[in-house]
Amino acid sequence: MSGDGLLANPLEPRQLPVMSSVTHLWAIFLGTVIGLLPIINPLAAAPTFLAITEGDDDQRRREQARKGCVYMVVILMSTLFGGTVIMNFFGISVPGLRIAGGILMTGIGMGMLAQQKISPHDALEEREAARRKMDISFSPLAMPMLSGPGSIAVTLGFTSLATGWIDYAAIITGIICVALLTYLVLRLSGKMAGLIGPVGVNAMTKIMGFLIMCIGVQFVVNGVLSIATDPEMLRNIKAVLTTGTSA
Repeated sequence: MSGDGLLANPLEPRQLPVMSSVTHLWAIFLGTVIGLLPIINPLAAAPTFLAITEGDDDQRRREQARKGCVYMVVILMSTLFGGTVIMNFFGISVPGLRIAGGILMTGIGMGMLAQQKISPHDALEEREAARRKMDISFSPLAMPMLSGPGSIAVTLGFTSLATGWIDYAAIITGIICVALLTYLVLRLSGKMAGLIGPVGVNAMTKIMGFLIMCIGVQFVVNGVLSIATDPEMLRNIKAVLTTGTSA
């Protein structure tokens, strides 16, 4: 019995840390995927992507989706490694990031709502203009639609869980998996254009423009509320009120 105990006990301190490490990495990976996927929400981004690439062919849509997802990974990885340093250096807060992203998204939504319906006579010219139009893969697709203030804030939050390069590798793997899922969804959105037709695309553009405006305004509201309910600011306001009352 004692011999068996001597053989078994040395294995326990070696096995438990390995299992604990694997569980920890798996939890970080799943946490990254589960945390980012609902915020990025590729299913909700697909109609918007279809609307802002109206007039593009399937090849260009694929290219825009691929580049947008690559930019998303780069932005989130940059946030993971240097986001806190950069934001502290420039004095940018997460609420400020939300407000800036909300203003940008509100402008995009207003532009989509104000889009004028073209006549059949100008259809050919519009298609040619669509081929020459500005690349939308970085803005607004990658920033702020896919890697907006919410996903950046979540990524910044995961830095507190990382204690070594293996943890960072697990987070990066989760980001890449989310990017691949997003690309697949955006890639399939091109088939929607043939199903709903130009009238449906125009209606979807208006609807998504309104929703993007609502999301942008909500980002601004959340940013303002975060600033207004900041404990340090509340303490400063209380101190000012107390000083004014005592005076």
